[in-house]
Amino acid sequence: MRDSFSSSGLRFMKMHGLGNDFVVIDLRGGVAAPGEALVRALADRHFGVGFDQLVLIEAAEDADARMVFYNADGSLSSACGNATRCVARHLMDETGADTVTLETGRGLLRCVDAGGGLVRVNMGAPLLEWDAVPLAGPMDTLHLPIEGDPVATGMGNPHCTFFVDDAEAVDLALFGAAHEAHPLYPERTNVEVVQVLSRTEIRVRVWERGAGITLASGSCSCAAAVAAARRGLTERRVLVRLDGGTLDIDWREDGVHMTGPSAHVFSGTLTPAFLEAL
Repeated sequence: MRDSFSSSGLRFMKMHGLGNDFVVIDLRGGVAAPGEALVRALADRHFGVGFDQLVLIEAAEDADARMVFYNADGSLSSACGNATRCVARHLMDETGADTVTLETGRGLLRCVDAGGGLVRVNMGAPLLEWDAVPLAGPMDTLHLPIEGDPVATGMGNPHCTFFVDDAEAVDLALFGAAHEAHPLYPERTNVEVVQVLSRTEIRVRVWERGAGITLASGSCSCAAAVAAARRGLTERRVLVRLDGGTLDIDWREDGVHMTGPSAHVFSGTLTPAFLEAL
């Protein structure tokens, strides 16, 4: 079925958080949501626009806006921390407010202007029970029965965190692909490779389910920080060094707070010809 906007083009924004990049489409004006075929076409970095995730902004009754996330393979995701910061900054610039609340599959997320171009998002409490992650059956989420002894964490999406001596030495393309669809994760999983640098700093490399290797990930950074703290390897507040830059992750009593930058690179319009060709 063709999308109803195909005759007039479709406006979008290209944004990124530390190189974790997004196409953002604002549906609050009544534009129809894109179908799965368009999501996959847009994700193609040669024939489309290219992104790690697609973000839809929708109107919400109990929040400033609602966000829906799609991975590059067209699958849905309930959480995307970097995209949440980007959309929060966009809405703050749009309204002049220094605080916004965004509705996601993760729940209501409070976002605050942290100064210096940074945005802080409370990503909510981590999900630490096996059925909340979710995993395939009852087990200790702090020590999964997988080679490498990873930790399972839910941040609205599932995570599998491995601690290694040298994060750079891991062939992430092979390692991430091998573990994303592990049978212990019925909804597939994000994979983090973590090297502890100190009690307050970790190096993290990311494989995102449905997207592959990404330069950064907010939810993966939160999961890695929580896993490190649960193992007693770090404090509850750490700097997370990603391929694309650094995030400040602070696991507090009321949730995991993520602070970092965002960038609105450009705005554009998908042509009617591109949309019709789908």
